[in-house]
Amino acid sequence: MINYGKQFLDQEDFKSVLNSLKSEKITQGSKINIFENSLKKKLKCKYAVSVSSGTAALHLIAKSLGWKKNDLILISSITFVASSSVALHLGAKVDFVDVNYEDGNISIDSLIDKINFYKKKKKKIKTVVVTDYGGLPADWDQLYKLKKKLNFSIISDNCHSFGGKYKNQINYQTKYSDAAALSFHPVKHITTGEGGAVITNDNKIASKCNLLRSHGILRKKNFSPWIYKIKEPGFNYRMSDINAALGISQLKKINKFVRRRKEIAQIYNSFFSKIDICKIPYFPTNKEHSYHLYPLLIDFKKIHISKKTFFKKLRKKKINLQVHYIPIYKLDIFKNKRVNFKKLKNSELFFKNEVSLPIFYELKNKDVRNICHQIKNLITYK
Repeated sequence: MINYGKQFLDQEDFKSVLNSLKSEKITQGSKINIFENSLKKKLKCKYAVSVSSGTAALHLIAKSLGWKKNDLILISSITFVASSSVALHLGAKVDFVDVNYEDGNISIDSLIDKINFYKKKKKKIKTVVVTDYGGLPADWDQLYKLKKKLNFSIISDNCHSFGGKYKNQINYQTKYSDAAALSFHPVKHITTGEGGAVITNDNKIASKCNLLRSHGILRKKNFSPWIYKIKEPGFNYRMSDINAALGISQLKKINKFVRRRKEIAQIYNSFFSKIDICKIPYFPTNKEHSYHLYPLLIDFKKIHISKKTFFKKLRKKKINLQVHYIPIYKLDIFKNKRVNFKKLKNSELFFKNEVSLPIFYELKNKDVRNICHQIKNLITYK
């Protein structure tokens, strides 16, 4: 079965993890600092705080920004549920912003409409959470101008776009946002098994995240080791040295991982751009797509089979696609929230038409071409 995503591990990865298992400390040891320093160097940011998942990273950033009960958080409607869940855990109020149909990223026009709506109600927006959908950076210049003008914070949900660039800048996440969350889940560009990180140029945010990831424990030098203070309750969101060791090894391969994803995407682009009921991922010249996902938009209204049947038939061919994502406002945790579907028309259409094709380092060209032809046979059959 060919799934939409898969990790790649080689002998260097195995060796790195094995060495960490043989070391004196397998958690809270030296591998964490090495991994964090490697992230800072690669992403050209001042601070990196490794954590247990991308969701943990979002949670710690939200805490460091002071999210509290009834704070207003704006989130793209097409993204993973993690950022919305964090808001609910902290008692904040969530509202959803429509996306661009062509790329799945947060719509600047819809965001401005939402800002004006709350301005009339005299409600302040605390934070906007921006997902670089699928690996394509959002419109960060415009987002940054709005941030400065209206004085809200921005979290970059960068879990999709490790290795992506905006205006040829790999450090765009920390340049335009207060902090960014990374994920190292196995289907992402690099993996630590489970894991994530906070990256930022803000010392206060980094210090708060570093403190809260380990129960909020404050220790002082020259004191007995059992003496510590806790001024604020924290969490056990630490990454182990075993995970960090894998991350150190994986990070060395990030360039070839992203390069291979681009090669696969180019095959898909060349093939599906010739089919009029298909829309390939949007790719403006000032952005560099890192292709965590390859979201193909198929106009299912114009073909003879439903999306559900389409998936079933491909699965019989051992091709397992995915959809990213169910709009968050459709989930049960928001079922009582009033939603103006006219304001989210792109999200509705994107969800109806989007399918995520397999894209990962080990995927062979012959398999990519087979996926293309199997899809074409289904959607163009008369």
